[in-house]
Amino acid sequence: MQRLHPIRLEGSLHETIWGGQRLELYGWKRLPSRDAAIGESWETEINTVAQNEPYRGKTLGKLVEDMGVALLGEQAIALFGNRFPLLAKFIDANAQLSVQVHPDDSYAAIHEGGKPGKTEFWYVLAAEPGATIVHGFKAPTSFAQVRKAIEDVTLEHLLQELVVTAGDIIFVPAGTVHAIGSGVMLYELQQYSDITYRMYDYGRITSDGTPRLLHINKSLEVSHFDVSPISKVKAVQLVGEDDYEDRCLVACQYFVSREIILKQKGYMKGRTEGSCVILSLLAGEVEVRYGSKLEYSEKLARGQTMVLPAALDDYCIEGEGKLMLSYVPRPGDETWQAWEKKNRITVPAR
Repeated sequence: MQRLHPIRLEGSLHETIWGGQRLELYGWKRLPSRDAAIGESWETEINTVAQNEPYRGKTLGKLVEDMGVALLGEQAIALFGNRFPLLAKFIDANAQLSVQVHPDDSYAAIHEGGKPGKTEFWYVLAAEPGATIVHGFKAPTSFAQVRKAIEDVTLEHLLQELVVTAGDIIFVPAGTVHAIGSGVMLYELQQYSDITYRMYDYGRITSDGTPRLLHINKSLEVSHFDVSPISKVKAVQLVGEDDYEDRCLVACQYFVSREIILKQKGYMKGRTEGSCVILSLLAGEVEVRYGSKLEYSEKLARGQTMVLPAALDDYCIEGEGKLMLSYVPRPGDETWQAWEKKNRITVPAR
């Protein structure tokens, strides 16, 4: 087999009506202009382009096509098929987002042409004082009550709104009614799916004087109307050593996401098994070493994302900084089990 290398990607920037400039102000991205309202940087979109040799200039989608299981991994393919499994994003909510909900796999397979559903999580990177998110309902409600509240433009009175601060971890399983509030910046990881049902937009009007498109019927069909069992979840400490700390932030059948903090030029050894690994650097600068003797290396700077092919095998991350490490777990993954035990959440397999 031809030697495999990490794939450093250039995130794709997306301008939105609720975006801002803070991805650059906070040092994660370089924006195209001072007028651009950038709401999202999609780090592992299939159209993102590799920045390092020997893959330079190829899109992630093309690399998936060329490399197949060597890139994706057997477990990722078993769950998601021959497609990139997870989409990582940086999000800057300069204004309140609409209230949304995502379907699960079963509903999406029937009603969205076989596409996967969407479960996701948020790791809050920064939040203005008093900034909030919406996660589910304050009290148990019903299909009929929610529909009437949407029609009366009073849904906000039913929604559970939570103040968030940097470091909060929010798990958003499919079917959870949710919204990101103004003044929140976060890192998001989700099933790679483009299905979003906009349930409610506070009666706001677009620049051309019309309401934004809503997907009321579908959003009601997929929503959970009970109070969310848990919103802010608890990280599980995996390793705490002189060189690095390793915490699991969220784990479910679709992804495990860990926060790695390297201390004073520390290092962490790892191995790819069954799934590609997504690395996104939140602070500092690190070097990813790989090869049979770890003789090759690729740098990763703040705000950059790298994919380690599933067949890369042994690697080592060196330097000083904070990064997210995510992958598709096998059934029985010990980190997944430890996280579920602490948070008492089980997302049923589909």
